[in-house]
Amino acid sequence: MLVLLPPSESKAAPPEGPPVDVRELAFPALAARREALLDALAALAAGPRAAALAALGLSAGQAAEIDRNASLREAPAAPAGAVYTGVLYERLRLGELPEAARARAARHLLIASALWGVLRPDDRIPAYRLSIGARLSGLPGLAAFWRPALRDALPDEGLVVDLRSGAYAAAWRPARAGHVTVRAYAELPNGTRKPISHMAKRARGDVARALLLAPSLPRSPADVATAAGAAGLRVELAPARGGWTLDVVEPAVQSARSAA
Repeated sequence: MLVLLPPSESKAAPPEGPPVDVRELAFPALAARREALLDALAALAAGPRAAALAALGLSAGQAAEIDRNASLREAPAAPAGAVYTGVLYERLRLGELPEAARARAARHLLIASALWGVLRPDDRIPAYRLSIGARLSGLPGLAAFWRPALRDALPDEGLVVDLRSGAYAAAWRPARAGHVTVRAYAELPNGTRKPISHMAKRARGDVARALLLAPSLPRSPADVATAAGAAGLRVELAPARGGWTLDVVEPAVQSARSAA
């Protein structure tokens, strides 16, 4: 089983520690592309500030993120699982997992990243700002930039549980492995459903945690649904084009309360 997580926009900047060593990150074949993006971010930071803000999709109040990107090779680094701090990671609570589940996470979790391609939770990185939708001069869109390298580097076998957003999923999709895409819906009082965006991250974090804590490693879409259901989630598994969907369904009242 391979569980694919998205990154998070919010990150905790490590206060101290040695910097990132690109050669030590998972999937060393991605190193050249990682270095190219580090160079591109440094060059962007050295140019006109307005152009850098536009390229990264930032507001004027977020200009400090450009300065942070200028010194990523020297900035303190920490495990990616601790640097990413968004809703999904708050629900996943990697640091609170029992030892066996942490070992399973180290083997079976991959975090998608616009800057690094993919990471394992223990890969040490600095805090940075680069989304998959950024447009860097001289480079294609970042999903297209990463696609050939990820196709060659990532294992395409067994079972892939995909918790990424569509933008990150565009960088790599398995061609042969069983593929389960996790979605989240709110069920309205009239019985209809609507997709939930922000709280989808919460639901996906809950699913990831359930898979890591399952008594045995899930090996099929049905196993994924069983593990999520055993964790108290209401889920529905259905075949879809190219694989399966696992829908996490919450009553609308509960969804609104969770968002608050």
